[in-house]
Amino acid sequence: MTPPRGSVLGKLPPPADEERFEVLLETPFGRVERIVSYGHASPPGFWYEQAEDEWVLLAAGSAALAFEDGTRLTLAAGDWITLPARQRHRVDAVSDDAVWVAVHLRTGDAEDERQDSATAG
Repeated sequence: MTPPRGSVLGKLPPPADEERFEVLLETPFGRVERIVSYGHASPPGFWYEQAEDEWVLLAAGSAALAFEDGTRLTLAAGDWITLPARQRHRVDAVSDDAVWVAVHLRTGDAEDERQDSATAG
């Protein structure tokens, strides 16, 4: 059997009104996503605040991340960053050709929250 494979920079989806997310791998321990931005930064006032730790690689393009404490980091193709769970951040600026690889690592807390949300209601 041939294992699943692909190219992070190959067969990009067509441009859309917002970022395009594609899950490349998912396990009980986390997931790997390809994100194609096409110049779509976070909307004004919007903050990501994820329950999972996240490791992000900017595979193509350029971007700037902003953090709630006022820090702003500029990223170029090949740069990566680790974002701890609950760290409020946003994509402040991003190039039209930006492609990201995001690895979301599930912690015990994230797993508990997922189970809680699945059983709520």
